[in-house]
Amino acid sequence: MTTLTPVATRSQATPLTSSAIKSILRKPSTVLGRRPREEDGESSDGLPGSSPVKKRKTVMFNDKLNMIKEFGGKTLDDAKREVKQALEGHARGDDEDYDGLKEIFCPSPKRTIVEEEDADAPQPQDLQVYVVALTSHAPLLDRSCSGLIRAVLSCTWLDRDDVFARAYIQLLAALSAKVSFRQQALSMMVDKFTDTRSSTVEVVPGFPPVDSETKKERLHLGLKYLLELYADARPMILDIVTHNFPHTEESKTRHMEYIDHLLRLKADKPDLERDIMELILSRLVKLDVEMTLDLENDDDETTRAVLRQLEASNAKSDDEDDDAMSDADSDDEDEEESDEQTRRILLLKSKLETMDAILDLLFSIYDPVFADPDSPEAVAIFEDLLTDFVNVILPHLKSRHTQYLLFKFAMKSNRLMEMFIGTLFNIAFQSNRAPVVKQAAVAYLASFTARGARVQSEQVQLIAQTFLDYIDHYRNTHTSCRGPDIRRYSQYYAYFQGLLYIFCFRWRDLIYRDEVPATFDWDDPASFLGQDLPWMKGLRQRLQVNIASKLNPLKCCSPIIVDEFARLSHHLRLIYIYPQIEKNKTIHLSQFFTSSYATGGALRDSGFEFDHENWTHIEACFPFDPFQLPVAKRWLDLDKNYVEWRSIAVLEKGGDDDSDSEDDDDDDDDVSEGGMGEIGDASDYESDEEGGDVEHAEGDEESTDGEEEEIRYHGSFRRT
Repeated sequence: MTTLTPVATRSQATPLTSSAIKSILRKPSTVLGRRPREEDGESSDGLPGSSPVKKRKTVMFNDKLNMIKEFGGKTLDDAKREVKQALEGHARGDDEDYDGLKEIFCPSPKRTIVEEEDADAPQPQDLQVYVVALTSHAPLLDRSCSGLIRAVLSCTWLDRDDVFARAYIQLLAALSAKVSFRQQALSMMVDKFTDTRSSTVEVVPGFPPVDSETKKERLHLGLKYLLELYADARPMILDIVTHNFPHTEESKTRHMEYIDHLLRLKADKPDLERDIMELILSRLVKLDVEMTLDLENDDDETTRAVLRQLEASNAKSDDEDDDAMSDADSDDEDEEESDEQTRRILLLKSKLETMDAILDLLFSIYDPVFADPDSPEAVAIFEDLLTDFVNVILPHLKSRHTQYLLFKFAMKSNRLMEMFIGTLFNIAFQSNRAPVVKQAAVAYLASFTARGARVQSEQVQLIAQTFLDYIDHYRNTHTSCRGPDIRRYSQYYAYFQGLLYIFCFRWRDLIYRDEVPATFDWDDPASFLGQDLPWMKGLRQRLQVNIASKLNPLKCCSPIIVDEFARLSHHLRLIYIYPQIEKNKTIHLSQFFTSSYATGGALRDSGFEFDHENWTHIEACFPFDPFQLPVAKRWLDLDKNYVEWRSIAVLEKGGDDDSDSEDDDDDDDDVSEGGMGEIGDASDYESDEEGGDVEHAEGDEESTDGEEEEIRYHGSFRRT
């Protein structure tokens, strides 16, 4: 338990002289009358009251109780008596003294002006004695004293001296003995997370200005004290900081100030670290998803304008940027003069800058931990990141940048990479997971495999093999399929599209290198065109069978990915799918959609074709598309860790003249020789010839409603 250190009641920051404290009470009655000072034989501490030597007032703290034990001087007794009488009068319904006590802690502007002209009125530096006095009478406060509690919590305590701050923290601790007051005290302190910036200086008369860092230290000293004093304050503070987190439209400066306080809170209370980091990550994902949706809904010109604004902002100094973004709701008049498009561009720019700054901060926090990526500390932190990824990032496939935290550190070592891939496989194959989450895991697997430069050829082949095993298993357990249905067989199409995506980026890793002639140049993809290549075992045949099946994956996968795969697989002599693509143009998916009102699996053929692409194709959303944030980008080392998309120059020059005329005569010969061929009949291929790593779970039966059986992955990827 933290104990506040004994301190003097008057620091160097306190003025050397102050006026006597004027009583907040009416003139006392005979019952509560006080003796004149000259009649006092002794002061409360036992010293003669007539002594001309003034004793320096000190605050003594009891290390066990964390309460003020003694405060020297007559004025403290006076203040205690006045506070007690005010509270007792309030309990009887007499609020005159009670209202005066409230005014001491939170004076109204009108009273402040009057007191500046009244030399006998309580001065700002005299408030400390009432803080100590109220602390001693805190048990008398109940719900009927809510007005006084609000006044106490409104006090400007951070802008005074250290002595006052420590006394005030003791008052907060005494008030927090009651749960309802504890909630209010914690809320007040969290509200000040965005009020401690250097630009928000509030000078209390009689005290020198207080810098931002000092105010933060005082604030977190109080927070730490209350959290250690009361066990149930922990869930309270988590709820409060979550509720008070800045909205996405608020400025970058406000976000970063708030996060700075959260990180200080984490440092003071390590047991809050997981919750705080998950909170920051979840709000970053929310901002990330909003930005993705905003930019998708805008035209290309708006997107380019936002990026230009962002680049221009990065050229400015940090000070200029902070000044420009210090208040989200400032410059209303200028905004009114701007047109709607300009305001939208500025708002999107502000969001991008905020997201960039937060992600840059997170990279700077985690990067030192992974200096030794295989150390126990690094592995433990990466496990925490994986947990946050599963709970916070994975359910939101529209996130574009936050997931690069996992990408960067997974590239640090093979062990971390296998942990990440293994986690994704576990989620993708869990039967109790929501389909949308499993599809997201497949998209992450495909994107990470395609884009991760440190993913080795053996790993690429193992992942591709597992994808093939899954689509074969799915096809064999859905023999009753009548035709393509994206709603019913979405999991199958997600795996197939992921496999095509991996091929487009990593097709060279799907070739057995040992069997490739030495004349081939691995750095020149054009040298592979038109050659009979030693593809991974079963790749060609298994693709042929699935493409020719009733599931018809080419019809439901993204046209962009299908077209690129068709071009590459044709020129690399893997498989020729243009006839199937042309055939699919005549197929209307509406005839295969199961009616919501039909029974027994009846189909409807309404002749209506859904126009929206979400009804006809799996969305081409792959999470590790190029990173766009200019500041945080510096952490990723993309030249070494990231596979950029590079089209084959020869194909670009030659165009896409992929007609059937020059190849039709040779198709049959090519298939028999293991070269390029058209889609074959499913009966020509046995799906289990490869002995893939697929195991049917016990008790599984063929599914007729599109739910796949559980598949267990037996590769080397794991999560420790």
